[in-house]
Amino acid sequence: MAKFDEKSFNGQAFGKYVDRIPNTKRNELIKSKAIKGNEAIRSVFSSQTGTGYATIPFYGLLDGVPVNYDGKTDIESTRTETYERGVVVIGRAKAWTEGDFSYDITGGVDFMDNVAEQIAEYWGEIDQATILSILKGIFAMTGKENLEFVNNHTLDISKESIVKSTVGPASLNTAIQKASGDHKHRFSLVIVHSAISTNLENLKLLSYLKYTDKDGIQRDLALGSWNGRLVLIDDGMPTEIKETLYVRCLATDEGALKVATPGTGQGEVAKETVSPIISDIKDGEYVQHIQNAIIYTSYILGDGAFDYENIGAKVPAEMARDPKTNGGETTLYSRQRKVFAPYGISYTKKSQASNSPTDEELENGTNWELVNNGSTSKKKCIAHKTIPIARIISRG
Repeated sequence: MAKFDEKSFNGQAFGKYVDRIPNTKRNELIKSKAIKGNEAIRSVFSSQTGTGYATIPFYGLLDGVPVNYDGKTDIESTRTETYERGVVVIGRAKAWTEGDFSYDITGGVDFMDNVAEQIAEYWGEIDQATILSILKGIFAMTGKENLEFVNNHTLDISKESIVKSTVGPASLNTAIQKASGDHKHRFSLVIVHSAISTNLENLKLLSYLKYTDKDGIQRDLALGSWNGRLVLIDDGMPTEIKETLYVRCLATDEGALKVATPGTGQGEVAKETVSPIISDIKDGEYVQHIQNAIIYTSYILGDGAFDYENIGAKVPAEMARDPKTNGGETTLYSRQRKVFAPYGISYTKKSQASNSPTDEELENGTNWELVNNGSTSKKKCIAHKTIPIARIISRG
């Protein structure tokens, strides 16, 4: 049996062993084509020692209007735009300490299988949390061009009537059409909270995928299919509790209140009370008052939504043994440096304190902007509809 101490620990062999352990969520993300490799990113960080941030070219698409080819009209030439894209390396590290870990804690279970499987799963969860932080950050962007992406790639039904505020048969298709129009076919993956998946199950819109384990037993995955798109279920998805929420409804709906100014009559509510929540509400419309409403965010990703590269650390894994403390302890140290770069969106590094961004910094909208040509006088951004990322905000 492999000894759990630094003398017999081979970090390189251990790293290769960990890589062979199946990571269901990461594998399914890759299978969905939402995550893909990017040789330009790998090259720029491999060739520059110590680099944690880089600006790389992002090539624009052909555009322009053709002239009439009639033998007398000059052909006009235009140049493709070259945009700039900021990319950051995200570093994370963790250590685990156990007293005389080698044999006692595993009960004779093979060290490599036991530890490598847990670490592979652990880092898979961390990677997914990183992606969710990035998604939160890009939807927190501000500025005219950036808001075109945020607004058009968001389907918010949370303020609709109780009946219409939960995801239904048309929600997914509506969201991706709003985001990308005739490019909606690119979307291939949806990440939802279990409350959303349960609602989809009840509507018979979600079917679960299955896998067969090494013992030949078939099990359900935390993965499903919705309108032909892979569904990844994760309770780490963003949720928010609104203590007071007003939603539009019909006059005949239960608990309907008429919006009025001043709105002091029976069955009325003041417009000034509702407008901070529904900005375009008008006198004469009807709303329902909901307390402690839970708002869920579901993300939809398309082919190539994220560029991914495992940049690596100098020492990804190592052991250290302390023979004195608590009768003997051994610590496993694990490190990783990875790039998760959303397509068409640039990391600006405007608010980052160290060489690697924290989750909170990734969630900061000021650190993100649409890929652009870098000009201060004639700024030009890529078309937002080419970005295969969207979200649905709902109450279930």
